[in-house]
Amino acid sequence: MTREGVVEAGARHAGTPGGGASLVRPGAGSIGRLTPLGAEQVRISGGFWGERQATNRARTIPHGFDRLQATGTLGNLRLAAGMGGKYAALTDSSGAQFPFLDTDVYKWLEAVGWELGHGADPEMAAMADEAIAIIAGAQRDDGYINSFVQVLGGGAPFKDLEWGHELYCIGHLIQAAIAWQRTLGDGRLLEIAMRAADAVNLALGPRGRDGIDGHPEIEMALVELWRETGERRYLTLATRQIELRGRGLLGEGRFGPAYWQDHMPVREAPTVAGHAVRQLYLDAGAVDVAVATGDRPLLAAVIRRWTDMVATRAYVTGGLGSRHRDEAFGDPYELPPDRAYAETCAAIASVMLSWRLLLATGEARFADQIERTAFNGLLSGLSLDGTHFFYVNPLQRRSSRSATTHGDGARQPWYPCACCPPNLMRFLASWEQYLATADDAGIQVHQYATSGIEATVRGGTVRLAVETEYPWSGRVVVRVLDAPGAEWALSLRVPPGSTASTVAVNDGTATRADRVARLDRSWVAGDTVTLDLALQATVTPSDRRIDATRGCVVLERGPIVYAIETADLSSGTHVEDGEVNPGVTPVPEPRDDLAPAMVGLALPGVVHRPGSPSAEALPLRAIPYYAWANRRADAMRVWIPATTRSARDRDGGPGDPGVPD
Repeated sequence: MTREGVVEAGARHAGTPGGGASLVRPGAGSIGRLTPLGAEQVRISGGFWGERQATNRARTIPHGFDRLQATGTLGNLRLAAGMGGKYAALTDSSGAQFPFLDTDVYKWLEAVGWELGHGADPEMAAMADEAIAIIAGAQRDDGYINSFVQVLGGGAPFKDLEWGHELYCIGHLIQAAIAWQRTLGDGRLLEIAMRAADAVNLALGPRGRDGIDGHPEIEMALVELWRETGERRYLTLATRQIELRGRGLLGEGRFGPAYWQDHMPVREAPTVAGHAVRQLYLDAGAVDVAVATGDRPLLAAVIRRWTDMVATRAYVTGGLGSRHRDEAFGDPYELPPDRAYAETCAAIASVMLSWRLLLATGEARFADQIERTAFNGLLSGLSLDGTHFFYVNPLQRRSSRSATTHGDGARQPWYPCACCPPNLMRFLASWEQYLATADDAGIQVHQYATSGIEATVRGGTVRLAVETEYPWSGRVVVRVLDAPGAEWALSLRVPPGSTASTVAVNDGTATRADRVARLDRSWVAGDTVTLDLALQATVTPSDRRIDATRGCVVLERGPIVYAIETADLSSGTHVEDGEVNPGVTPVPEPRDDLAPAMVGLALPGVVHRPGSPSAEALPLRAIPYYAWANRRADAMRVWIPATTRSARDRDGGPGDPGVPD
């Protein structure tokens, strides 16, 4: 396809009822249930997520470009383009240079593509133009591009599929290209991406040798490239990559074949295994292939793994991956809070997978997991100021380790392996695409943010305005601005645990809202729906099957998981000292000292001092888990030991159980 053809392909999708400028765009004839609404159809205009997107635009994305320049990552591509210089890469503690740093540039460009769709920014656009020109110059005549291989690796492509991550990098290049094409109608990156994908197809396609990348990612990118261009060879190549995995092509490696999901065919593997990000990217690609080809058994296999993963291997924050050695899933219920790896990229990959499963099935449980992960295990990877990051996200940091380095100390402005920072940038720049969907019956709102929504239903245009202070307030008001005359359904997801939630139309009688509040009627401009979600603060006990947190509790309110941090304790008290009574109800309190409108929790606790015969009262103040480590390198814990009631308390004696009289 020529450059002109690429631009025309994108233009054909402009103004479509759903899925136009979107990350995932299932086409006609797919087995999916819901149609995503593109970035041009959903606009976040304020509130919690509006503030996060504004910070991403003003601070995080520009910071990313600065770091790509300063660390030499962009310079490596300049070198591959023949512009001179010396190959540069930050090194890890072993001194190893990573061969996949090009992908950080591609993820950053994807973020810029989605962000420029929100509004023009000449300075940001100039940064991106510079990067795109460098990438175009670095690409070889045969379509291949990888600065490490071209500069240091002798130029022979696809010789180190186990660790070279060449297909992984090209996958991110494709996704950046999709963002620029769908949002801006700019085909520069798409032309580069197609040539790169064709180089992969020539070497590893149906007429090439059998080979898969050690790090899955390209599979979902290839499906989207097929959807964008109509060139079926990309879908065929994606399907081939899925079907070849599990045949032992990658060998044992350092950690065994399960590390890169090559131990069993994708259709047969009963549970998630190995490196968490690789597993989740692989399954996201498998869903895309299944939906595109009508392969229901393949979709069922992914759903089976997802269901087991959420039930037995997911942290309360939505974080995934409990083993540092290989950044991997552990055994069922192996979820140590202090040794949690819970990589930020794994949380982002989890959202990507759950989103695809939501589109494929329409089941609210996938939106539930997106919400839990986005507010907790994902946002914890980014500082409130938008310029410092966590690669790993433990649920406990011990006081003795609060000031150490290597992921146990303060947030970092960048990493030698900087996969997480630009991944956060592209996630935040595209978050509006996860809020709502459409189908033949109407519109479904899955996540709540102050926003405008536009879609075509029953032959007419619907425009909605959503107003909310969620997650701090449970009230969500949806106003109908325009609607066709025909009846259609507005569906609003009710998060699990919000059993006392109600919904009312036009200030009428409020009725109890089920898991999904579906309202079928002939809507007219001016109609208003008010959803009141119960945001009762709770003290939730740990599942006894999780050895590491047995006898502990977690504080929650709405979608937010809370943590206690040293900065909020009295002098001389450590986070390891406190206990809480499971029967106490935490009290919400403003935490404007950390961020405007933020809600914390306060509750009575106790502390057992060494040598003291009785417990002392210990007032506890908890902050949202995602907001920890924004004041200093502090100790923190999510799971708090529960008090042991005395015989007098169990027998109904006076006093508050677990709290001194």
